[in-house]
Amino acid sequence: MTLVRIPPTLRAEVGGARELDARGATVGDVIDDLVERHPALRTQLFQNGGLGSFVNVYLGGEDIRTLGGLDTPVDPGETVILLPAMAGGASKGTTGACLGSSRPRSST
Repeated sequence: MTLVRIPPTLRAEVGGARELDARGATVGDVIDDLVERHPALRTQLFQNGGLGSFVNVYLGGEDIRTLGGLDTPVDPGETVILLPAMAGGASKGTTGACLGSSRPRSST
């Protein structure tokens, strides 16, 4: 079994669990097993038939993109971390102040 850590943004899709066990010989197999048991994860992790570019996956603390991607072998007892990227920005009601500065930006 592989331990999969679930970030707070995905816990509602897995019944609130912080960690789950999953089976598979590769990272892709582990994610497929997880999605098969928790179908709500599919829309959160996949885009256009593949893992979304906004989803970061780590095996043993290393980004799988620097390893073998979804084909990266997983040994029993290893930990996979799912970490969807967070996006954000200024809302319409902001004053235009610079982050880390108490002075407003110049309008010139």
